[in-house]
Amino acid sequence: MHEKHLYEYAVIRVVPRVEREEFINVGLILFCKRKKYLRIAHELPTAKIQLLCPDFDVEQLEINLESFTKISSGKKEGGPIAEFEIAERFRWLTAVRSSSIQTSRPHPGFSDNLDETFEKLYSELVL
Repeated sequence: MHEKHLYEYAVIRVVPRVEREEFINVGLILFCKRKKYLRIAHELPTAKIQLLCPDFDVEQLEINLESFTKISSGKKEGGPIAEFEIAERFRWLTAVRSSSIQTSRPHPGFSDNLDETFEKLYSELVL
């Protein structure tokens, strides 16, 4: 029998016009403290974003989302936050903010295969 691990995940959202509070799910962050696991992926549906805000800077959004990826992976290019412990990075990435990139509140779950769980959640919530 495989051991189940407690994990947390949050959906990454783009909010093209913060004052309207409309968002599009564009990515997922999954974290498991026990396994020291932190994974992130995103995909930009440019056409959907531009439907909500035709002049939205999608190129800058991609740069900003890539910084999330660098922080998540702990790369030096991610700056000082990327040097935090995995749990601290997850908490920073999922902190409440009022910008064009936001995340859902973290949700818990149990999994015996974190990669499969990530793929399933990504497929259900982002694609």
